[in-house]
Amino acid sequence: MAIEVIGPNPFERDATGRQRTRIGTVFPFWRTLVTLPGVHATQRLAFVDRLNESHRAAGQPPLTPAEEEAVYARSVELVFETDHILIRPDPEHMELAFEADELLAELVSKRDIRFLFVMNSKVRDAIKARGECWRISPLPQSPEDMQRLIENSKVAIKEQPIYFYNRFTGSRYVTCAEFARLENLDAGSLARQLQEIAVHCARRNREGSPEVEFFAVDPQRFGAKNLPRVDFTSLAEADLRRCFQELRARFCDAVGPDFRQDDSRVEVWRNRMLSALISQRDRSITEDVLRDLSPEFFMQVEWLPGGRFEEGEFVFDPVFDEADDHPRDEKLQRLCDPLVEGFIFNLIREYGELEYVNIGRVSQSLSRRQLLPGTRRSVYLAELKGRVMPAPVVRFIRFQKWGVRERLDEGKDLLQAILGSEEYTDYVLDRRLGVQQLGMRLPQGISLRRTREVYTGKNQAIVGQIIPVVYFERDYLRGQATDKLPLSRYHNGDYARRLAQLLGRAAAVNIICGRATEHPMQVMFDDGDEVIMEDPATGLPAGLIVSDPTGAFSDYQRGLLDAAAEYARPVNVRAGKVPKPREFADTYLQAFREEFLRIQGDYRKRRRAFDTLFKHGNYDTGGSFAYRWECVLRRLDQTDIDALVEGIRRQVKVPPDGVAV
Repeated sequence: MAIEVIGPNPFERDATGRQRTRIGTVFPFWRTLVTLPGVHATQRLAFVDRLNESHRAAGQPPLTPAEEEAVYARSVELVFETDHILIRPDPEHMELAFEADELLAELVSKRDIRFLFVMNSKVRDAIKARGECWRISPLPQSPEDMQRLIENSKVAIKEQPIYFYNRFTGSRYVTCAEFARLENLDAGSLARQLQEIAVHCARRNREGSPEVEFFAVDPQRFGAKNLPRVDFTSLAEADLRRCFQELRARFCDAVGPDFRQDDSRVEVWRNRMLSALISQRDRSITEDVLRDLSPEFFMQVEWLPGGRFEEGEFVFDPVFDEADDHPRDEKLQRLCDPLVEGFIFNLIREYGELEYVNIGRVSQSLSRRQLLPGTRRSVYLAELKGRVMPAPVVRFIRFQKWGVRERLDEGKDLLQAILGSEEYTDYVLDRRLGVQQLGMRLPQGISLRRTREVYTGKNQAIVGQIIPVVYFERDYLRGQATDKLPLSRYHNGDYARRLAQLLGRAAAVNIICGRATEHPMQVMFDDGDEVIMEDPATGLPAGLIVSDPTGAFSDYQRGLLDAAAEYARPVNVRAGKVPKPREFADTYLQAFREEFLRIQGDYRKRRRAFDTLFKHGNYDTGGSFAYRWECVLRRLDQTDIDALVEGIRRQVKVPPDGVAV
């Protein structure tokens, strides 16, 4: 039996292009969707009236009050965006929300149905367990997205579309400007609109939120209590206009000057409105599902369809079937990332029986570095829970920079591309071993993985063939990148001193390893890969880990003094942030010197252990890893540390402590 829709279809528009309805209530047991104008409460009443009519027509008694309450309890509230249906689930009855989801999927594509209320743990866990983090409605990520959300939130109840609708709580906000514009209505429309505001200000929805609220007001000066207890529709026009003018003046006096006009381009108004529309009951899936992700990842993860486990068996999300049927739908093809299959299969092979797995794609690079032409640095996150795991695990996935695809794009044949990719994989693994030997702290638990993809690049002879893909998987670092630390951290003198020590030590290892881009030669340090791990008890830095040693051994021929200015930069950029910039500089340089001497002494003490580490590798003065390793060790041995530290010190540009920058 087809789903019955009482009212306009969810995305139906009127002659002006405005959606005819912005909310709905679905009754899964009765396979009915109500979209009539009003609020959710009136939609539930309309459906019960419909049931009672059918009972009367069949000669049956109407529903009892208890039966009516049972019908209300088996309903699910919906919000209609311009291109999505948002389900507002009852955390205590998630099975009902999923029934509504399955029913709505008969009406629209599953990719156009999303869930709200992810901040509730019961909602969050239920959606995660289905492997459907991608089904959670995301928050806006840019000022343009924020403006669009605000503009698209305008709704009506039955009269004018004057309300800004909070899709999470169900509250509708009237702004001072929208209220003032009611003056232009004819007497009848003005009376009905004021009556609508007055009635719904006094009502709360089943979430416990007011149906209508006044935006940015001082509640002590204006609110529902200030509306006269009269029937506006019974007033004479002169009395109606006078009453409206008094209410408008009180409303205006109760808000600050920044909120008397509506303009989403003005940051202060936009931020206040966005806060009202989003509220603290719901945040981005990135912030909540993986609440330990560092702040720079907030709002950056795009969750992707995968599948769910049913009685231990993995079932792919049916949206992949839809993607197969619509190969030219670019948006759908991007959503159904074909690489997800390989990730999930590898995770199942490694961890065994899983309860769920969710895969997310980091939407944009968080580093300040430019991507090299022709290379891929795609980054993904996997959150999974095994049946015997006490807690979920988060894994970080990064593709090899130079893989088969990139070499095919250069014009190589398939065999050359595969051999070249394997050679580069060996180089990456040797590089990792080399930096560890020199004392760089890296994440543990890194694994090399392979999957497959269909080649769609520039090499026409290979297009359409399945090619191997190499990626590296590791535990997610629950810390903060050094270049993205909040300003508040620097205000703590103990934090700043500890940070200076850790940066100085890391800088010594970094300069020895020659981490840099090659074209042009530019030092890679303190630009996104260095992650501070904080002591949960004190909040102070407890360690520094380099998330990825990309670029190590690229700068293997220059004298270390040539990089002095670049290693003074971590001090210079913090001169206006730390309370004692000169102390910060001295601490940084002292730690740099001590760590350099430690590594240099370690090499001189166990020279053979270092010199022979890669003696069995390919040795080519054109730039093989074994040759680069030899050059780096020779440079380490020959460097005068005092001259190097003095060279960096001369590039430090900070004022004496106590002098403003």
